Amino acid sequence: MSYANFKKTIWSKYIQTELERKCKLVEDCTTQFEGEAKQGSRVKILGVASPSVADYNQTEGLGTPETPQDSSVFLDIDRAKAFNFMVDDIDKAQGADGVMEVLMKEAIRKMARVRDSFVASLAAESALISESAQIKTGAQAKAAVDAALLALRENDVDTEDDVVITISPFFYQLFRDVLTELKTNNDELIRKGIVGMYDNCKVKMSNNLYNDGTDDYMMVRSTRAIAFAGGIDEVEAYRPEKYFADAVKGLNVFGAKIIRPKELYVIKAHK
Repeated sequence: MSYANFKKTIWSKYIQTELERKCKLVEDCTTQFEGEAKQGSRVKILGVASPSVADYNQTEGLGTPETPQDSSVFLDIDRAKAFNFMVDDIDKAQGADGVMEVLMKEAIRKMARVRDSFVASLAAESALISESAQIKTGAQAKAAVDAALLALRENDVDTEDDVVITISPFFYQLFRDVLTELKTNNDELIRKGIVGMYDNCKVKMSNNLYNDGTDDYMMVRSTRAIAFAGGIDEVEAYRPEKYFADAVKGLNVFGAKIIRPKELYVIKAHK
């Protein structure tokens, strides 16, 4: 890739697609607001109101229809991360062709971690969170996950709902014996961090979970619990004034919010 051959639209789409593919925690958020993500913007998420159910009298009919209370929330696109790197013309002349693409892939990998880490940090705001506990056995790990799933189901998260259990590596080592095998060795699932199934829920492992200095905050949630929106607001190639080089810079903007607090349970645990 060179400055002369750079196509902004193509690269913006490529970066966004690769980010979506590499983000493990973001993948389990509701992301239908993705296209509205611009730096400093605010996305309105319409709530699902709950109409009353009353007895029906065939003679008198129904009363005046109610107006359900608006339960909308706003998702602010208030996070911005950027990359900016260059490749010297001399390097390209000496056979380092393709280095720009390699650097771009590395930038995408790091931006994906930033997005995932931000989603993980929302665990500290959860309304449903366990007491800190030292987990040393598989039985303790299983009991912690069972308590989390019970809490969600008591909050009307149904068995058929898409629920994901995201755990840290130390917890996985203890918990893995109770996992059922995946039905496929699909490489894409493996890249997304899916390590097995438990009680009809996908189980993922991530190094990006929030840690408060003592505990990892493992997330058990429906895919409706957290909303995420992100986009590549700007990406452009240029020639730096003081250098004989091609450079690329890009702006990654995003925001996330817990929108269904009863559908996220956090397990606080340490070794």
